Formats: sequence, C-alpha cells, structure tokens
Amino acid sequence: MGVRFAIEDWAACAPGLHTPAEWREWAREPWCPQGSLEAKLEEMPAMQRRRLNALGRAAAQAAWNVHAPDPSTPVVFASGHGDAQRCLQLLGEFAATGAASPTDFALSVHNAIGAMYSITRRDGAPYSSIAAGPASAAAGLLEAAALLADGAPRVLLVCYEAPLPGEYAAFEREAPGAYAWAWRVTAAREGEPHCELTWTADDSRPSALPFGLQALRFALSDAPSASACSEGTRWTWSRHA
Repeated sequence: MGVRFAIEDWAACAPGLHTPAEWREWAREPWCPQGSLEAKLEEMPAMQRRRLNALGRAAAQAAWNVHAPDPSTPVVFASGHGDAQRCLQLLGEFAATGAASPTDFALSVHNAIGAMYSITRRDGAPYSSIAAGPASAAAGLLEAAALLADGAPRVLLVCYEAPLPGEYAAFEREAPGAYAWAWRVTAAREGEPHCELTWTADDSRPSALPFGLQALRFALSDAPSASACSEGTRWTWSRHA
C-alpha cells in the first residue's frame, strides 16, 4: 500500500532553526530541538495572535509561509497532542476553582489552531485536524492524498508538536521535541520527480528523533528513502524520478 505525492514548497520552525539553510544543515546531522518555540507571526493581527500560544503561533507561521494565495486550498493540521499545555492549565484551573475560562476552553480543542488560522485568513476551504499519535504526520499526509485524489489541485499539510507538559510528560510515546512544519503538496505526475509513502507491519522501536522530524528530514535530504517506526507500523518514504 502507498500514496504518491510531490512537495511544491515547505517551511519549518523550531528552537535554534529558522532559515532554510539552517534546516538543510540540520537534515545532514539531525538533533532533537528543545526549548521554546518562537514565531513572530506578523501576518496575523495582534488580537488574534494573542489567542495562540507558542505552539499555535509556530504552526500558523509555518503554514502562512507556504500557503498559496488561493483561498480554496484545503489544509490538514496534524499533531499527536495539539495544545496540551493549554489543556493542562485549563484542568488545573478547574480543579482549583471549579470554573474555567471559556476562551481557554474554546482554544484547547484539537482543531482550535487551524480554526484561528482559517478565520484570520478568511478561508472557505476544507480544514481537517488529525491526531494519530506519534505517526500523525503520516496520517496527515494520507488525508492530504485523499483530498488530492478527490480533485484538490494542492493541499497544505501542517505538522506540529511540543513536549508534553507537567503531569502529562509521563505519557510521552516518542522522543519529545518542539517543532512545526508545513508542506504544500500536489498529486504525483507521471514522468516528474515525486515521493511515495508506504507502510508495513513492524514492531521495531522508534527512533531517538520524533516521527514528524524524521519525515521532514527525508523531505530536506537527498536520501532515496527513509523509514520510521511507530506503534507496530513501519512507514517508508521514497523518491521517484
């Protein structure tokens, strides 16, 4: 089984990695980004920008950097946990006071980052929010491939993660890292360079690099193929001329 696609453009954000040149150097000798995500997100008005925390701003910035002007481009946001920091804060507030901020509650749901992004851009295109554990980047790509097969000329895939905070940290299922990236993908065309994602059963242990960053590393490298294992499945990216 597999899906084929082409990457038209990409953008990424992580602590200590900002420019395309820095990301390509990272792809040659990768490491797991730690620390605070920083994204200015000047494209978004301040009132809306303040509603997003660091992870949301990084995801929106990566998306904005490669989003085609066409407002009909579907967007897929993919994250294993989403804004877990806001969720934990909300639960703590409720446990302590018996009440919770309606604004924080609205922004704690998994599709909140994508919703704020689409509202700000006034997009009328379909938006999806995918949560599939460590392999959310692969699941997001499958959703994008389905949209392409359904006739979309291009799809924006946005993948973002941050380490689980506080009491949630005990439930990490992969190496924790902070990052956000976006690919603008199109359907593969016969005779033109493209990529393929396939999957098989495999119980190997996951890598020390988060799954989503392994996908990005492949996209930025010249490697003919790369694999990543997650919870019983081996996902393999490969290139075709």
